[in-house]
This record gives sequence, structure tokens and C-alpha cells, in this order.
Amino acid sequence: MSHLEGPYAEIAGELANTAFAKIRYVSETGSTNADAMELLGSGDGGGLTIVAEFQSRGAGRKGRSWIGAPGGSLLFTTILPQSMPAAHLWIVPFWTALAVGRGLRACGIAASTRWPNDLLLGDAKLAGILCISRTAGERAHAACGVGINVSRDPAAHAIEPPAAFCDDLQPVDRAALLRAILLEFDAALGLLAEPERVAHLWEEQAGVPGSRYRLLRDGDAVAFEATAVALATGGALLVERDDGTRETIALADARALRDG
Repeated sequence: MSHLEGPYAEIAGELANTAFAKIRYVSETGSTNADAMELLGSGDGGGLTIVAEFQSRGAGRKGRSWIGAPGGSLLFTTILPQSMPAAHLWIVPFWTALAVGRGLRACGIAASTRWPNDLLLGDAKLAGILCISRTAGERAHAACGVGINVSRDPAAHAIEPPAAFCDDLQPVDRAALLRAILLEFDAALGLLAEPERVAHLWEEQAGVPGSRYRLLRDGDAVAFEATAVALATGGALLVERDDGTRETIALADARALRDG
């Protein structure tokens, strides 16, 4: 089943005066990001949110899968309403994390923000972000893919490392959560023209400088611990090791590990 709005019709009406009033609901799809990619740059795609009950091929960074039981997650991709400078694309995942974090807090869920693309409850992953883009010369169109664990299925097999769910704290209505996030997207649209401002706001939300990370470089067998210092232009994380050595960890070269 695929149609406009679906069970999110009411919030679409409430968003009528924003840049994100278009919602397309699908009961099942391979990936909302893949669906959005087909529309990037089209006249009909700008401002559209594709929200799915279930994704059979949901993906995270570097091809990792995102699997959620039908009805238990909020899975969506929002296409930004306007093109942007291609040089600013690196800021989109961090801009998205700001809005998702604020939307969660508006629904009573105080999640922590972690580099590069996660929101956590404690040490467990609550939400992930994977943005996509299409570039033509110096301009680009982008979309924000988001997956949030909302309701824990007590009958489901445990996964490692353990995941967190909104209802670990309190029940959350998925439509209300989507509405809160889209309102935050709308309020923050102007920030996409200010990458340095987005980076600063993300640092504040992520507790940087000062947050501790356990990082594993691609190809290495042993992780190392360091303290985050700043978000660098391009999305890399500047960290300081315990011996005082500073280094810049590129998005493509390492991943942040979680306990568990």
C-alpha cells in the first residue's frame, strides 16, 4: 500500500504552513532513502517526507543494515525543499541530528547525540541518520534518512549491541514524533546556509568538547579512546588522546564504538 499521508494525514494538515507538509506513507518498501533518491531534484520531491511502516533493505553507514519490526520504528526520509551549495552537503547529517534530537526532547525523550550519526539512550542506540544527495555542478539536492526505535517488541530476538527504544522511558506516538521533527526541520531551514553555526550547535548538543569516544580506524584491530575536541569542517571529529596527542578522525576512516 502506498498513498499520500496515510495514518499521518492529520499531522500533514497541521504542517500545512511549513515547507514540509507533504507526507507519503508506505506500508512496506525496500528503503525510504532509495525511494527518495528517485525524486531528488524533481519538481514534486522538494519538502516530501516518505515514511514507511517497514523497510526490507534499510541501511546505515557503510552498508550496515537497519532492521526494525513493523510498527515498532519511525522510518522516514525527508527531501529538503531547495537545492544547496554542494560544498555544504557535509553539514546535512549534523543539521538533521539537531532537529531529531530536539524533536525527541519535545516528546519527552532526552537522547544524547554522538558522532557521526547516532542518538543514544545511555550507551544504546536509539536513532540513526543516513543522508543522501545528488550533485549537479556546484549545487546539490539532499534528503535526510532517519530511523528511530520507538516501541520494543518483547518477543523479538535480542540484538547486539543492545538497542534502545523510546518506550524504555515513556510511550511515544510516532505521528506526534514525526510532526515534532518536521517542525524542527522547518524552523532550522535557514541554518543550512550557515555550516559553521550548525557545527557549533551540534557540538553543544553532543557535549563537545569533552565527550569521550572509543574509536576504531578501518583496518585496525584495536580501538582507542579519546576526548572529542571539535567538529571539523567536512564532518571529521578532532579528538585528543590521553597522552595529549590530537588528531582528526575522518568520517570515512573510522567508526565510533559503543559498549555492549
